[in-house]
Amino acid sequence: MPTRAETLTEAARLRALFQAAGALPIETPILQPSEILLDLYGEDIRARAYVTSDALHGEQMLRPDFTVPVVQMHMEFGAEPARYTYSGEVFRHQDEHPDRASEYVQVGYELFDRTNAAAADAEVFARIAEAVAGLNLRAATGDIGILMAAVWGLDTTERRKAALMRHIWRPRRFRALLDRYSRRAPVPPTRAALLAADDPLAISAPWIGKRGQTEIADRIDALRADAETPPISATEISALDNLLSVRETAPFALAHLRDIAVDLPSITASLYLLEARLGALDACGIDVENLDFEASYGRTSMEYYDGFVFGFYAERRPDLPPIATGGRYDALTRHLGGGSEIPAVGGVLRPGLMLELGEGAT
Repeated sequence: MPTRAETLTEAARLRALFQAAGALPIETPILQPSEILLDLYGEDIRARAYVTSDALHGEQMLRPDFTVPVVQMHMEFGAEPARYTYSGEVFRHQDEHPDRASEYVQVGYELFDRTNAAAADAEVFARIAEAVAGLNLRAATGDIGILMAAVWGLDTTERRKAALMRHIWRPRRFRALLDRYSRRAPVPPTRAALLAADDPLAISAPWIGKRGQTEIADRIDALRADAETPPISATEISALDNLLSVRETAPFALAHLRDIAVDLPSITASLYLLEARLGALDACGIDVENLDFEASYGRTSMEYYDGFVFGFYAERRPDLPPIATGGRYDALTRHLGGGSEIPAVGGVLRPGLMLELGEGAT
């Protein structure tokens, strides 16, 4: 295992590579205000964050990653276009993987540029790929934006589409909603009884729980309205199932997705972006013909990703987490920019894991 000093030396080397590519080195505080950040990171990171509080600063969290504070800084002070690099410790509980470190060093490269999304995606991926070259890693790519476009294009209510969007990053819940909205899953007996009751709130038992009667009544009205809504068509559900199962090399995946677009035309614009990205990656020297693409990739990672996503994995070491990950997060800049936004994409590496893999190869 590499020592802390060796890991910091490797982190400095990686950051120097990114600086040579034009990135500005920046720092962010280890303690971050948690009120806004916990909502942005998503369910997984919320459950794994180290949170503390005091009378002076209120509730704060140990930095679980760099992207959100970097975006906050850029939206307040940054120019366009901008490239940043950073390194330092991040902190996450590892309850599901107690053998993994809860504190580790992360190095990143972030690009804010509105001129050409495909070229920006390719640049960040290529920089990360160059940094991990020689470690014999498998690269996985995907595009959350394609699934988002498919959901927004469904022929159903805005309420249903919004619910599906909220659960894109929770595949089991997303699947359960699809089954419910397509009538493939039976209505639970308790819900059926609730919807059939003339006055569901007419109960004699003591009122318990945090939800008030008005909130519960509104929820019942929403459930009744949903029960009266026609199901999502079998054609659209089948097309969504096919989309989610796409897992091929990138050129074949694009061809498969174009076939699916016949039944889900709302994804067409996203496929043009995917095609442009593949061309930009090829121009950066990436072997696109053998690059893996998974339509469901990234659905259990950071919830702020809304487009291109990628990761690098050591297949000979399945016990290790990804060595590097990244993706596009345009909506995050809009959220933190108070309505203004700038398209952005970035990636992070684990220098400690890189050293560990390098030791194993010698």
